[in-house]
Amino acid sequence: MLAAAALALATGCTAQAVGAAGAGSSPAAPSPASSASASPSAAPSPAGASSPAGASPSAPASASPSPAASSPAPSSPAPSPSYGDDKPSASASARSGGKVLMTKGMENEQVRELQARLRQVGYFDRGPTAFYGSLTADAVAAFQTKRGLAATGWVDETTWTKLVGMTRKPTANELRPPTSNALDTPDPRCMTGRVLCISKESRTLAWMIDGRVVSAMDVRFGSVNTPTREGTFKVDRKERTWTSTLYHSEMPYSMFFSGGQAVHYSADFAARGYNGASHGCVNVRDEARLAKVFEQVRVGDKVVVHW
Repeated sequence: MLAAAALALATGCTAQAVGAAGAGSSPAAPSPASSASASPSAAPSPAGASSPAGASPSAPASASPSPAASSPAPSSPAPSPSYGDDKPSASASARSGGKVLMTKGMENEQVRELQARLRQVGYFDRGPTAFYGSLTADAVAAFQTKRGLAATGWVDETTWTKLVGMTRKPTANELRPPTSNALDTPDPRCMTGRVLCISKESRTLAWMIDGRVVSAMDVRFGSVNTPTREGTFKVDRKERTWTSTLYHSEMPYSMFFSGGQAVHYSADFAARGYNGASHGCVNVRDEARLAKVFEQVRVGDKVVVHW
């Protein structure tokens, strides 16, 4: 019995690679189409044109025909628009609704507010970053299409006025949310008591007391070969500092809930994000936030891991 208990305490988990993340190459800026213009010197000379049968005898029979002028190359079709890839021109700005306020490549607090407002109405599904990239451009274009505006992907005065009119000023928590992933609807088992409510669907952990979210953070789980167990558990021990005896990795702020599986801070998750996985533990990348929750959670508090 003593040997089995020692083995249970010795268990632990750490990060493991799950394969290199796909390199997301930025789309190259389209090069301007070359406009084909006919050279004036290539204009055909009347004397050089071929004469049909019965042409005027005044044209010398022995005259060498002038080289036929090349027909102008057909103009290339305009490239399909790529939202926000280019700086909008003044004429485009006027057509799409006034002065352009935000466009792809910008990074500032107004962009953060834009993303928070788009998130309020369901067009942006992650935490605001303040950077106007492809995801933001696509969200803006979708909003514009729904409102009957030109789907340019950049924010002009008309687009901004419509968005502001149907949203409210974002709170500090909306501008800088605790999780990059949107929190899942809490499982019914999380609605009473003191619960670490962990969603595999949204990859988030919510520390809840009597149905109220006290704190939240992004999490990641075990790989296919070492999955994080699902179900209802309780915190059976806490370790402020812990080193896995199986994988020899640091597991600060560990809250064990199922054998060797624990909620703990992961430096690997903080560095590599979702390009890795644990050996079954629930990894947290926000150390400061987890440290505060660690102080509040008690041994015996409920842990719910669900989809």
